[in-house]
Amino acid sequence: MGRDVPAVVFSREDRRKYREKVRRCLDVFAQMLRESRFEFDTPRAGLEIELNIVDERGEAAMRNAEVLAAIAQPDWATELGQFNIEINVQPQDLRGDGALRLENDVRARLNHAESRARSQGGHLVLIGILPTLREDDIGEGTLSANPRYRLLNEQIFAARGEDLHLCIEGVERLDTHADSITPEAACTSVQLHLQISPEAFASHWNAAQAIAGPQVALAANSPYLFGKELHRETRISLFEQATDTRPQELKEQGVRPRVWFGERWITSVFDLFEENVRYFPALLPLTEDEDPRAVLDGGRIPELHELTLHNGTVYRWNRPVYAVVDGKPHLRVENRVLPAGPSVLDISANAAFYYGLMRVLPNAERPLWSRMSFAAAEENLNNAARHGLDARLYWPGVGEVPAAELVLRRLLPLAAEGLSSWGVDRAVADRLLGVIEGRCLTGRTGATWQADRVHAHGGDRHEALRAMTLDYIERMHSNEPVHTWDN
Repeated sequence: MGRDVPAVVFSREDRRKYREKVRRCLDVFAQMLRESRFEFDTPRAGLEIELNIVDERGEAAMRNAEVLAAIAQPDWATELGQFNIEINVQPQDLRGDGALRLENDVRARLNHAESRARSQGGHLVLIGILPTLREDDIGEGTLSANPRYRLLNEQIFAARGEDLHLCIEGVERLDTHADSITPEAACTSVQLHLQISPEAFASHWNAAQAIAGPQVALAANSPYLFGKELHRETRISLFEQATDTRPQELKEQGVRPRVWFGERWITSVFDLFEENVRYFPALLPLTEDEDPRAVLDGGRIPELHELTLHNGTVYRWNRPVYAVVDGKPHLRVENRVLPAGPSVLDISANAAFYYGLMRVLPNAERPLWSRMSFAAAEENLNNAARHGLDARLYWPGVGEVPAAELVLRRLLPLAAEGLSSWGVDRAVADRLLGVIEGRCLTGRTGATWQADRVHAHGGDRHEALRAMTLDYIERMHSNEPVHTWDN
């Protein structure tokens, strides 16, 4: 949910009006889909990257307001915690050397931001969960100043009626409680956007769901939280628990969580927005003056404010996005499973792998989702988050195999075919997919590098995490892929 909102107190009347408005927006959205009122030319790729801010010792630095003021660029924004910021990179065409230009653009922006952060005593880190983060760093007082975060915090806890329970069983065990949603700020991700037509949306969303497990296995970069070694990609479980509006009794009743993989393959983008309205009560019942029906009947394009705000408070791992740019509506799949880091090159390789597969799998003669249960796709994601490249994943025609074997034997050739179909230069595609191959052959991801480094250091755990974080930052700036990092 990126929209700024005012600090307000909601009444029962606010909630009733909001529900009616959301349903009106949904009806208008359905009409727009029937009448094909959407912009679509060539597929375009964009991304968002969330980062942590640390001090000279590698500890969390609560300085995002000062760092953003120093960067002074409109593509940078606050995130949930005062130790987070985010960059939004405009969608670009990947054809030719577009992927290389995108990588260079991101590197240039991050280098500029890092130089400005240093002027404020901070450094930027691309990592799934900041390893040095302590429980003392997490609390309502470390929420960013933007009122939308405090309002969201209030509404989630009003819905829960009790503190959050964070319990993650991994290599070690974390069992604690939190009185704010700030633990969510520990999750820093890369979000990949793909603009597609309404007609192609269902096949692309289904494909994105099917490959979520392999994506996470390859990119795992979040092994530590609050000093504990947990999952290879702990961010998945942490995000699910840190935004859960359900007390235990509602979980037992089968109420859906707001961080949600979903429960079925879809046949239309409408299915996802309709599920949002049907299953999830409003967290932020803010209504705008726009009458979407009158706007559409007048030949203009409605913003559908309430529908998009509601969609922004349902945290699907692959989220549908409706947006209006320059008076033209479009649809995007927002892929949210990837952690940030370790390097810009690693991020670019993860993106190339995703976009390559998303060019081929949605157009397969026999769709992947017709040969694979939805439950198997969700189980793949959970196994990949827990075990990384050591996970065993199910794939049609192959059965259950190690993640690295699945990627090397089946998915990398498909990704290469997809990038070729995009029109990506061969040398650019080979370089990026070579990074993915290198991780599979060495078994080294950001998560395994972090864990190996901490184990080798020994001694006091927090001091080992701090030393590892400083070493990580040094290697991150080299832009060498993580599978080549030494221990």
